[in-house]
Amino acid sequence: MNHYVAEHSTMDASLPLQSVLIIDDDTELTDMLSTYLEGAGYKVNTCNDGHSGLSEAVSGEKYDLILLDVMMPKLDGFEVLKRLRVSQTTPVLMLTARGDDYDRILGLELGADDYLPKPFNHRELLARVKAIFRRQAISANSISGEQDLLVEEVLLSPSRQFVSVKGEEIALTSSEFSILRLLMLNVGQRVTKEEISQKVLGKPLQAFDRSIDMHVSNLRKKMAAVSPSEKIKTIRGVGYMLQSGS
Repeated sequence: MNHYVAEHSTMDASLPLQSVLIIDDDTELTDMLSTYLEGAGYKVNTCNDGHSGLSEAVSGEKYDLILLDVMMPKLDGFEVLKRLRVSQTTPVLMLTARGDDYDRILGLELGADDYLPKPFNHRELLARVKAIFRRQAISANSISGEQDLLVEEVLLSPSRQFVSVKGEEIALTSSEFSILRLLMLNVGQRVTKEEISQKVLGKPLQAFDRSIDMHVSNLRKKMAAVSPSEKIKTIRGVGYMLQSGS
């Protein structure tokens, strides 16, 4: 098992700590991750089964990120995520078994923002956490001056973290929101998967990585539930484009 060594935090002490909830039945791992992430400047809480984890996630405590293991007693990670997405869009980083593509794809389909296969390097975990928090920075506090984006019937408000299609609000995960924002900023132009992976997921595009495809697929489904017209065009072998005038 990897050892996680705490590093000196470079966060501004005047800012409120970002909070992380770890849901994993491996108590040794959660203890080490707690120590490591707290050393990096985050506020951390842990639960060691799916039932208590879900209860904590939907409690009054607001978490900025949830690290969610797949294989757990009482409720597995998929069921936790499925129930969580009924009412919340809190970013979720799934911890999956290495090489199990089914786990990764299903997690993304259910609304996970990213996944990390076990065993993992602590530095990679921290990089993924920071990437998700960068996406969360698209908020009223960080880009209050950024104007709303309107492409025909699609409205996106960065400051309010709000998206509507034909005047009807749709709930998006942070990854889906950031992908749509990137496409709207480049309406009528192709945006490569590499650019989406770097700017949205905060990591280089890996061969056979279907994360971007799954996020776009979920985004399309949510938009199509309100308006049947196809708005996001696939540029085969390259990426995607938000169409105008379709």
